[in-house]
Amino acid sequence: MTQSWGGSWSAEGWTVRLWAPEALRVDLILDGREHPMTARAGGFWSATVPARPGMDYRFRVDGEAFPDPASRCQAGGVHDASRVTGPDDFPWQTDWRGRDWSGAVLYELHLGTFTGEGTLSAATEKLAELAELGFTAVELMPVGQWAGARGWGYDGVLPFALHPAYGQPDDLRRFVDRAHGLGLMVILDLVMNHFGPEGACLHRIAPAFFDRARHTPWGAAFDFAQAPVREYWIECAEYWLGSFRLDGLRLDAVHQIAGPGARTFLRRLGQRARAVDPGRAIHLIVEDERNEPTLRETGYDAAWNDDFHHAVHCLLTGESHGYYASFARDPMDDLARALLRGHVEEGQPRPGLTRPRGHPCAHLPTTAFVNATQTHDQIGNRARGERLLTLADPQGVRTAYALLLLSPYIPMVFMGEERGAITPFLFFADYAGELAEAVRKGRAAAFSEIAALGAEAPDPLAEGSFALSHLDWREDDRARDWLDLTRRALAFRAARVVPLLASGPRLEAQVERRGAAALRAVWRFPAGTLRLGLSMGTPDPDPYPPRGARFDLGRPGIDRFALSVSVERG
Repeated sequence: MTQSWGGSWSAEGWTVRLWAPEALRVDLILDGREHPMTARAGGFWSATVPARPGMDYRFRVDGEAFPDPASRCQAGGVHDASRVTGPDDFPWQTDWRGRDWSGAVLYELHLGTFTGEGTLSAATEKLAELAELGFTAVELMPVGQWAGARGWGYDGVLPFALHPAYGQPDDLRRFVDRAHGLGLMVILDLVMNHFGPEGACLHRIAPAFFDRARHTPWGAAFDFAQAPVREYWIECAEYWLGSFRLDGLRLDAVHQIAGPGARTFLRRLGQRARAVDPGRAIHLIVEDERNEPTLRETGYDAAWNDDFHHAVHCLLTGESHGYYASFARDPMDDLARALLRGHVEEGQPRPGLTRPRGHPCAHLPTTAFVNATQTHDQIGNRARGERLLTLADPQGVRTAYALLLLSPYIPMVFMGEERGAITPFLFFADYAGELAEAVRKGRAAAFSEIAALGAEAPDPLAEGSFALSHLDWREDDRARDWLDLTRRALAFRAARVVPLLASGPRLEAQVERRGAAALRAVWRFPAGTLRLGLSMGTPDPDPYPPRGARFDLGRPGIDRFALSVSVERG
C-alpha cells in the first residue's frame, strides 16, 4: 500500500512525503544535512534517502522550517524536530483476533490521570483488575501530541505521534499486547475535525488543507473535498490500527466532519480501517450530536448516546441548564424512551430545543448505542468537574449505574466509576502567554452562565487542576462496595445478557411507565427475553415476579431506588 504522508521504509531506503501544493521549494533537513525534495503530482513532495531510526528531521518549505505534520515521533515538543522511527518489528506475544461487539463493555480512561505516574507503563499494571471486574474493552482518550505536558488530548496537532508524556510507541504496544492477553480490546479516541490552537504547522505548509468557508467551535475546519486531506486522516487511522494492533476507533464529533467530500471520507475510512487486518475484528464508534443513524446504517458499529446520560442526569440531579433543558421536563419519560428506542430526540419538537434534532433510530440494534451515566465530557465540562456521586442521592446513582451495566445497550464506564470515585475530573491544559489567558477567560465566561460559578472555577492552566483530577485508588468501604456491584453486574451481563445480544437484533421492545418514577421494560431477542423493572424515586407497587435468571439491586416494590433484571432463554 502506497503511503502519501510521512516516512516509510523500502529496499531503496527511507522515503518521506509532504503535501505542500503551493510551495515553490521543499527540502528535507535530516540529521543536519539538506536533501532537496522532488515535486510530485497533486502537490506532493518526496525524497528517498539513507537514514537510521533515531535521526531528527524537519521540512524546509520556501525557507521556513517545520516538523513533519505526519510525524510518528517527536524529538521534543510540537515545535521541535521530528524523529525517524524504525520499521514495525515489535515482538507481539498474543495471537489476537479481536472480540465480537455484542460483548463490549467499555472503560474510558485518560492516561495522564488514570494512575499517579500518568504513563502507559503504569496503566498497563492496572489492566488485570479491569479484566477481572468484567470489562472487555478500554477506550483511551486521545494520545496524539499536543502542545505542553498535560491536557485532555482533544487539542492535538500531531495526530500520528504518541505524546511523550505517556511514553514511547513500544510502551503503547506493550499496553495493547497485555490488554489482548487479558481478553481486553483497546479502542482509541481520534480527533479528525480540528487541530489544537498551538503548533499546527499545516496552516503554513498547506493552507489548502483547510476549508475557508467553514469553522468548527474549536478551530479551522478541514477541506475534505481535497483527496490529500482525506488520505491524511485515513492513513492516520490505518497507522494506529495497524502499527499498534488497536481494536477500533472512537471518532470525535463527526458532526464537524462536514462539507463536500465528508461523506466520501467517512465511507472510505470505514472500509480501509477494516481492511488493515481483515482477519481481526475492527470496531468503529462515532460521537455525533445530530443523533443521525446514517453511519450506523452503513457499517459503523455504534454512536455515543448522550440522550441516555442526559435523562439519567436530570432525573437524579434536577438540573436544567444548557443542553439539559429539553430533558428536564420529564426525565423519567425520556429514560423510558431511551430504553425503548435508543435516542430520545429523533426529530420531534421538544420544549427546550430551538429546533428539532435527530432522526428515527429504533430500527437500529441496541448494540448501535454506547450508553453512559458519566463521561469525560459530562464530568469535565462542569465548572468543578464533579462526579455524579457528589451531586445526587448515592442510592439513585448506584441504581442508574446497575441499569447501565445490565440494559441491552453497550455500556461505557468512565474511569473510577466502577469503584465509586468522587475525585473530580477537571478541564486542564498546559499553555503559556496570551493563549493561556484566552483559555482562562473562555472557561470563566462559559461557567458564568451556570450558577454564577465562573469566578470559582479552578484555573485550567494550573498544575493543581491536573493533580486534583488523578484517580484515587484507595480501597475503602465505598470502593469495595462499588467494585463488588460492578463485578456481580458484569458477570450477570456476560452470562445472561450478552448471549441475547449475540443472537441478533431485538425482535420486540416494550416499556411501560409505572407512576412518577418507575418503569418496566421487555426486550425479546432470537435467543430469549430480557425483563427489567426500575424504581428511581418511588417503588413500583406491583413489580415483575421472578422469571428465569435474576439480578436484583434493592428490594423491588419496597425501596425508592431498585432494579430487577431477569433473563429467560429460548
